[in-house]
Amino acid sequence: MTYLVIKCGGSVLDNIHPSLYENIVKIQNQGIQPVVVHGGGPTISNLLNKLNIKTKFVDGLRVTDEKVLNIAEMVLSGSMNKAIVRNLQIAGGKAIGVSGIDGKLLVASPLQSNHKLGYVGKVDEVNVEFLQCLIDSKLIPVISPIAIDGKGQRWNINADMVAAAVAKKFNAKLCLITNVSGVIQDDRLLNDLTPTQIQRLIECGIITGGMVPKVTAAIECLEEGIDEVVILNGLEENAILSYVKGLPIGTTISNKDFISSR
Repeated sequence: MTYLVIKCGGSVLDNIHPSLYENIVKIQNQGIQPVVVHGGGPTISNLLNKLNIKTKFVDGLRVTDEKVLNIAEMVLSGSMNKAIVRNLQIAGGKAIGVSGIDGKLLVASPLQSNHKLGYVGKVDEVNVEFLQCLIDSKLIPVISPIAIDGKGQRWNINADMVAAAVAKKFNAKLCLITNVSGVIQDDRLLNDLTPTQIQRLIECGIITGGMVPKVTAAIECLEEGIDEVVILNGLEENAILSYVKGLPIGTTISNKDFISSR
């Protein structure tokens, strides 16, 4: 079976093109199994502001204490997750929402030993058997990036990193849905990039902020043998179908040496 892990960024979910959900259902019917991982950063920030809970970011990652973690779990595993499930079912699919806590789907540990990020973790294990049971039931899994460790502690995981971990386990291609068309340099979309090129773009300040964990996740997938990762604009109609058909869209990241841009 061919798998496609689709990560939907929180910044795009409110304005995502309706065709995206239809595309996900359609590719499943065509024999490509989708697995959806989602974020929800802007919604979390809005709720934290309403509750007067201060929050800050370090290298694109939200510093997470107990209060922030509670809000993140409520948003991610609650309203955001079920909205995606509902939209997939409106599009004619059969979807199920789970968090990394359910069935110990995502087992995590601290991302940094000095804890300056608080309860921000990294994925150590993916419960492939549990996820495969959902897939075998013809369901589209929708995963919230809240994980758990062996002591029952919850961890807030960057959704890009969760998507990368799942893609590694299933040897899947990874599709990062965001609100930008891909990596931009001098107002020009870079259709194809390699890890070496990405590193240079980070060093010279062209790739910054929230795009850094996206391309980092992409490189980690390549290192584990994943063929390619693509960054797509979820505001564009039929973005996923265009990618699956091989049309020039978004920024594709792989280890290939491209002679010319598509």
